[in-house]
Amino acid sequence: MVESKTKVTLIGTVHAKQGLEFVYEGEAAACETCKVKKACHNLTKGHKYRIVTIRTTHHECPVHLNGATAVEVMEAPCTALISAEMAIINSKIRFESACNKGDCRSYDLCHPDGIVEGEKYVVADVLGNAPDICDKGRTLKLVELKSV
Repeated sequence: MVESKTKVTLIGTVHAKQGLEFVYEGEAAACETCKVKKACHNLTKGHKYRIVTIRTTHHECPVHLNGATAVEVMEAPCTALISAEMAIINSKIRFESACNKGDCRSYDLCHPDGIVEGEKYVVADVLGNAPDICDKGRTLKLVELKSV
């Protein structure tokens, strides 16, 4: 089983709410000269996080209107569709989306926010069958993935 460790980072004070999930998108241009930018940008780009604790530390911020607040985050699981053959709890997989058909009803589950194509993940849970029949005829399962 993958252990979830917390990290302390900074987030815009307006967004600092326990349970909030977000995908870290990287550094903004205005961060370049900030003295505490390393504290904000210590997460992995493209990964999904959940705020678990709000701390009292506050910093002025060139990006966020009301400054930034220190929070503890942990990587959040992502719901995705994968091939049924790979949907085995606690197995390690390299994520590859089922297809690139943009008008498919399940496109967002085949390309979920917080999952990086080609990276390794652990199947944390199998939630069931795909909510829709795959347009390409593939047998897919709905799973929760956690990064390795």
